[in-house]
Amino acid sequence: MPNTQFQLLMNLVDKIKKIEPDKKESPFLHALYEGFFTFLYTPNETTSGTGVHIRDRMDLKRTMVIVVLAMQLCYLFGTYNIGHQHFAALGQYTGFLEGIHLKLAYGLIKILPIFIVSNVVGLAIEFYYAAKRGHGIEEGYLVTGALIPLIMPPDIPLWILTLAIVFAVVLGKEAFGGTGMNVVNVALLARAFIFFAYPTTISGDQCWIAGLEYQGANVAGEMYGWAEGFFDWIFGGLGWDTFGKGGMAVADAYTGATPLGLATQGWDKVTEVYSPMQMLWGAIPGSIGETSKPLIIAGGLVLLATGIASWRIMLSGILGAAAMALLLNVWDFDAYMDIPWFYHFYMGSFWFAIVFMATDPVTAAGTNMGKWIYGFFIGILGIMIRVMNPAYPEGWMLAIIFMNVFSPLIDYFVVQANINRRLKRVKAGKLGN
Repeated sequence: MPNTQFQLLMNLVDKIKKIEPDKKESPFLHALYEGFFTFLYTPNETTSGTGVHIRDRMDLKRTMVIVVLAMQLCYLFGTYNIGHQHFAALGQYTGFLEGIHLKLAYGLIKILPIFIVSNVVGLAIEFYYAAKRGHGIEEGYLVTGALIPLIMPPDIPLWILTLAIVFAVVLGKEAFGGTGMNVVNVALLARAFIFFAYPTTISGDQCWIAGLEYQGANVAGEMYGWAEGFFDWIFGGLGWDTFGKGGMAVADAYTGATPLGLATQGWDKVTEVYSPMQMLWGAIPGSIGETSKPLIIAGGLVLLATGIASWRIMLSGILGAAAMALLLNVWDFDAYMDIPWFYHFYMGSFWFAIVFMATDPVTAAGTNMGKWIYGFFIGILGIMIRVMNPAYPEGWMLAIIFMNVFSPLIDYFVVQANINRRLKRVKAGKLGN
């Protein structure tokens, strides 16, 4: 960097440091300042990359940013799919690439409030606890704040979302000491809170398509409100199709059922509504960011290439799910068990769960052997819950939270086994002498 540019940068840093609030007199303002400063600048030093206990040169901020970047394809597709599902239910722009501008605009209308609430509420709690504890704001919530919108239905009531975030962050994270101390995945805990406290908002066939109003047997599209004026002014000026008036009746062929909802009746019932390619690429109703499998896998490859996520957890999760699905195929007790084992990877949120949720380094097992065990049992339990318990249309949330609780125990037994093996070798060596 030229000296003049370096000097300008240092002058800017000095000016920002001059407005730093006193840590003792204004702890909350100091916490806000710390958060703003670390957002602008990376630390002066990171680990050297040498030495027995050094794992890499990554600081917390870089790690969190890479994880968030790996989710961006899910955000882009999820935003578009919100609009696609809405208009397809109305019988408009039924082709996936028809009405692209309207679908993206409608998706933004729905996803932005969820994203804003997720981050504002969660970060406000982080700021409060940072001030109370007298330390800088930690970047750990950046990933949680990005994950939560992707695992929610597009029409989730914002007040319910707020309650879930407060519950998850306070009781699931801050009560244990903050970033790096939580026992279970915070984003999944928020979803679990909604699932058990307000089940109708996150399960069934009616919550996965945004903007539909259910009045008994009648279903209609919502009025577009301010979007009618704002976006129609832009799109009309460009000569494109506009939102127009909302409130039209839904097409007769409309179904809000997800593949998992239909799978209890057998694979034939699923393919009557959705083709395997639709399920693979994600042009189906579901949680905002969990439907497009190739884009999730692309994000997973980024995490693997940067060394942030564990390939052992991902691979063992795939093997565990395949093994359980094959076992159920052999049992063949009902139509759900009869679904070919590989089609379980087309349905539901397995890929998102195993890529972004199960690999959370805080709540997953830490030893190499522990990661194999941890991931394998997530795969087994997820398929088992999905198929054998009709009360839960999907099993990955419960499977991962359950294994989060057991991951310290898994690591304990792995470490003890290693210690015992080494003690035996030592004893054998002494006896040999």
